Amino acid sequence: MLLLKNNAVLVFLIALISALIFVPFIGNCPLFDWDEVNFAECAREMVISGNYKTVQLNYRPFWEKPPFFIWLQAASMNIFGVNEFAARFPNAVCSIVSLISMFVIGKKFHSQTFGLVWSFLYAATLLPHLYFKSGLIDPWFNLFIFLSVFHLIQLLNNPNGKKEIRHSLLAGLFLGLAVLTKGPAALVIVAFSTLAFVLWNKQIKTLFSLNFLMFVFTALLVSGSWFIAMWLNGHQEIIFEFIAYQKRLLETGDSGHDGPFVYHFVVLLIGCFPASLIFIASYAKYKNLLPYQRLFRKFFVCLFWVVLILFSIVKTKIVHYSSLCYFPLTFIATIGLVNYFHQLTFNRFWKILYWFITVVFTLVFIAVGFIEQIKLILFKHNIIADEFAVQNLQADVHWSGFEFLIGFVFLLGATLTYMALNKHKLKLLYYGLAVNLLFVYLGIALIIPKAEQYTQHAAIEFYRECAKQNCYVETHRFKSYAYIFYSNRLPGDYTNPDQMSFIEKQLNVMEEQGYSRFSSFSTANSIWMQSGKIDRPAYIVSKTKDEWEITANKELTKLYEKNGFSFFVRMPKQ
Repeated sequence: MLLLKNNAVLVFLIALISALIFVPFIGNCPLFDWDEVNFAECAREMVISGNYKTVQLNYRPFWEKPPFFIWLQAASMNIFGVNEFAARFPNAVCSIVSLISMFVIGKKFHSQTFGLVWSFLYAATLLPHLYFKSGLIDPWFNLFIFLSVFHLIQLLNNPNGKKEIRHSLLAGLFLGLAVLTKGPAALVIVAFSTLAFVLWNKQIKTLFSLNFLMFVFTALLVSGSWFIAMWLNGHQEIIFEFIAYQKRLLETGDSGHDGPFVYHFVVLLIGCFPASLIFIASYAKYKNLLPYQRLFRKFFVCLFWVVLILFSIVKTKIVHYSSLCYFPLTFIATIGLVNYFHQLTFNRFWKILYWFITVVFTLVFIAVGFIEQIKLILFKHNIIADEFAVQNLQADVHWSGFEFLIGFVFLLGATLTYMALNKHKLKLLYYGLAVNLLFVYLGIALIIPKAEQYTQHAAIEFYRECAKQNCYVETHRFKSYAYIFYSNRLPGDYTNPDQMSFIEKQLNVMEEQGYSRFSSFSTANSIWMQSGKIDRPAYIVSKTKDEWEITANKELTKLYEKNGFSFFVRMPKQ
């Protein structure tokens, strides 16, 4: 590993390499429904309306997320324009800050080598890499919690030291920013992790130290600042809806995102391969660590299990909910690689699992390169039961014919990594991780844009055409934010007196039936577009399998259908 005496030069090199890896191609395909487009649309509406105080969707108050990440995206859009690059650029910046932070913290924990290996392993792992190239909220949320935990560890290591006031303030500041990024889950995660740590380390008394109480006060002050501002500005309903939304995520599989208890265990095992198996091999390796290093590791073990168990209990199951585990997972794996590399061993079961995952990944990515041929077989034998998926796969997507080679790149990286671990050759490990990094980079750059063309491109193509005219656009019976973003909806699209009167009455009815007024707005607007008094063309987009529900409306004219979507228009009466 490259070692330099000048840390400033090394930090600059990490920043430069991170930028070269994570910035290119982040605007090479449309944003994905729901989450990517959701946040980007909120940012776009901030830019269009000039209202940076309140998060909006459909130019109405939106309660699901606090504003910090939306502010970052809005700032990016003010610089780069309203587009995919601007929406994803904040996370590209987050990649640079995160990898530098891992290097600096890893160096403080152990050595310069440890910091470099940790940041390298993190960047070369599929899911952490993928989220840095997304427009999702989680990378910044995770980074703030990571930095809060680091400063909290320094505080707990020496609760009455001279520098601990600074650590308590910084730990509280970063935790507060995490709450302002995604919500109170940050408080729950850090609270349970801290409680688990002090019980394990028998440091209950530190919870009552002045500096720890200062950390708690700072965290609550920063995290509560925006909510207090909302309350003082008369937006109490947003806070109540926000609390209700958080409660719904905990108790139900929101929006159909449910799954078994082991969901996130499987996600981490496969999505963080091979780091996940190195983590398993390294987990019990800590006996030779120094006291400070043991304390540091204990807190990260607590953080890992709190996040994993908490989101395994939560009914809503989404891949990125366990993404905070990436930090402690790669951290513990790095301890094994740096301190105990020549002692790492896999038993027969883990060796079989390693090669099983390797073979499956390889075959899947090779198969992706031949999807046009494979889908014909799938259609012929009626293997896919989902009608919408079948229609998606009928999209005309251009493949160069060389994409299958990505599977062999993965196989090479996994083979080199296995040989390095089996023969205890450290240099071979670096080659394996470098090849895996190449695999991840190529896979995201080449495969994801083509996957988008199958799944949603026909609809987004239509929305972009709608942006060229003065019209209304809504979806029928499927949740989406893409139509708002890509059809460039403006505040004036929601000011028609007949429209708002109709929607208000419809919302009253839906509220009596137990539905939220906020989440029902799009449905009410769609009903108005289909039957109310419109003053401009009204376009309705439906999944083709559900179009029968609206074809009975004689005022709607079907324009065409494409790749699972059907497009209708209703013209205003002269």
